Amino acid sequence: MAAPRVNSDYVNQIDKARRDLRALIYSKNCAPLMLRLAWHDAGTYDAKTKTGGPNGSIRNEHELKHNANNGLKLAVELCEDVKVRHPRITYADLYQLAGVVAVEITGGPTIGFIPGRKDSFISPPEGRLPDAKLGAAHLRDVFYRMGLTDKDIVALSGGHTLGKAHRERSGFEGPWTRDYMKFDNSYFKELLREEPSDLLKLPTDKALVEDPEFRKYVRLYAQNEDAFFVDYAASHKKLSELGMKPTSTSQERLRLAKGIGLAVATTAIILGFFWTRRSN
Repeated sequence: MAAPRVNSDYVNQIDKARRDLRALIYSKNCAPLMLRLAWHDAGTYDAKTKTGGPNGSIRNEHELKHNANNGLKLAVELCEDVKVRHPRITYADLYQLAGVVAVEITGGPTIGFIPGRKDSFISPPEGRLPDAKLGAAHLRDVFYRMGLTDKDIVALSGGHTLGKAHRERSGFEGPWTRDYMKFDNSYFKELLREEPSDLLKLPTDKALVEDPEFRKYVRLYAQNEDAFFVDYAASHKKLSELGMKPTSTSQERLRLAKGIGLAVATTAIILGFFWTRRSN
């Protein structure tokens, strides 16, 4: 399918959908589920073949039946309520916007969002998403295939601060952190505890503290939540845009928004300067 025409009307629909998603996620208490939906739709990307990625294909029935996607049918159905109200928005944009809102509404960082993803009915083969039963080499295979880095691996793993595992979905049970509905750096603090929870003993979690390259980021993020938020926002945005080619219109709107922000900041500085002089 063709990419959507990202004009002022489309951006307006995105803004309205964002508000609807805030209300939906708050009322259903489903932030972890929406974040997982966004990740799993995007995490199938293959940088070499340019296939998979954040294209809305996860709504396909056979892709939802992939083992890694157990339980995500509910997230797709919840998003459909928003899609009905804003039919112009692509599923690809909607699912990624849901992930952004899920992080923000639970106290996480603000994540940049550029609309313009096109939908696809073609699902990638099963097996492209991370398997919690495997370790560091597997994580690198999966994330390097997407074109991501070791820092991205650790930063994105910090998203496990939200939610908990369900035995019927993954074979594992319980939360990664004590307050699993709050987005913070507690996942990394838990990893470094002398006796982490049983769930944090999974191979993919253990790999983050056993691998020297991963561990240096774990220690940084455990000590400095601001650093984690900055890196997480950058890695999440990168993941959500894999394979995406923003239209010139959407890029122009982003530049315009940045320009307006700079103009407002400059005006505030100038007014502050004159107010100070007047007071003196």
